[in-house]
Amino acid sequence: MARRRGRGGGQGLNDEDRALWSQVARSVTPMSAADRRKAVSPAADVLPPPPVPHDHALVPLNRPAPVALPADFRVGATAAGRIAAPAARGTPASPAERLRAQPVQMDARTHRDLSRGKLRPEARIDLHGMTLAAAKAELTGFILSAQASGRRLVLVITGKGRGDIGPLPTRSGALRHEVPHWLHMAPMAGAVMQVVPAHFRHGGGGAYYVWLRRFRG
Repeated sequence: MARRRGRGGGQGLNDEDRALWSQVARSVTPMSAADRRKAVSPAADVLPPPPVPHDHALVPLNRPAPVALPADFRVGATAAGRIAAPAARGTPASPAERLRAQPVQMDARTHRDLSRGKLRPEARIDLHGMTLAAAKAELTGFILSAQASGRRLVLVITGKGRGDIGPLPTRSGALRHEVPHWLHMAPMAGAVMQVVPAHFRHGGGGAYYVWLRRFRG
């Protein structure tokens, strides 16, 4: 029987120990590198994310800057201000208001008497019920003829209107809106000095006074 050596002091195994160790080693499957890493740190793959700093936890990115409101702001003030803006700027809303806003080209005293209905028109034309195309042609001939005849004040009646009765529908009062534009366009613009809304005794909102320039033939 072989002599068994002691295990202490760094001495090796005897023959029986080596045979037993070899048998055990053959029955053991070696661990892979990944298994060895997991054995060292079992929770390495499931570590929680680092905590978010408290100052940034609830602050959204690209947050728009707050809008400064005036000290006297009240609910509805903005909407009301937008609706009232045209009137506040003095923007005329009707043909008569636009004409009144124009500078006076004629004698100021005569213009005042005319606006008060104190002057009698020397001729008149009634465009009420005509189509826009027919009315423009009739008005052009009337204005040029009246100037050539030496007349200074004529009355153009448009009516307050229900719109053009032609094949294509137009807005209500189309003639009332279009006539002042026509009178300031060629060829009538050279004959017309001033267009004034008529006094109520001569048709009011459905008519215009037209003060003509002196004819120089």
